[in-house]
Amino acid sequence: MKVLVVDDEKAIVKGLMFGIQDDETSVYCAYDGEEALNMIRNDDYDIVLLDVMLPKMDGFEVCKMVREFSRVPIIMLTAKNDDEDKISGLNCGADDYVTKPFNIKEVKARIDAVLRRTGATGSGKKDNDNVLEISDIRLERSNKRLYIAGREVYITIKEFEVLDLLASNPGQVYSRDKLLELVWGLDHPGGSRTVDVHVRRLREKIETDPGDPKYVQTKWGVGYYFNG
Repeated sequence: MKVLVVDDEKAIVKGLMFGIQDDETSVYCAYDGEEALNMIRNDDYDIVLLDVMLPKMDGFEVCKMVREFSRVPIIMLTAKNDDEDKISGLNCGADDYVTKPFNIKEVKARIDAVLRRTGATGSGKKDNDNVLEISDIRLERSNKRLYIAGREVYITIKEFEVLDLLASNPGQVYSRDKLLELVWGLDHPGGSRTVDVHVRRLREKIETDPGDPKYVQTKWGVGYYFNG
């Protein structure tokens, strides 16, 4: 496994390297946002630990730009125990966050959890359930790729998971709270706002007319469902 640690505090980078690196895990380092972005563009990593406060380009901006070309799992490292900071990171496309100061055991547990959620066979799905085709949509769960009418559409991992859940159960209406629980987990601080933001961005990417969606529809006062 290849892990990229991005932080401008060398003591933190060194501590993470010492705690994570072993015979099966290699740790690579970047100390500013531009360096991190270039490394992610030019190499493949299994997961990125990305600090929020970075020189040259902050972690939120790096995360947004990475999501334009990569689905690599990202865990944000933040010094602020502030829900808005956490929500901002998750809405930029991050998969999880860890608040400083952190325990290395927690960091490793978060890495394992994120990799399980975004792994090759998805969240508890069997290999023979790897591909979902419904209407003109094709979801490839092994690599989190979406195709509509044969054309690949680039979406974030969380957007993929929302669409996968809805498309797997066409016509079933999911409340915002239920989507939050199933896709982000019970302890996620974002609330229904996080769900609404991801659905809006998903529609902007997959719908011909996001204001009159064909696929992801709203049942007013209840939640969202997939029109199969």
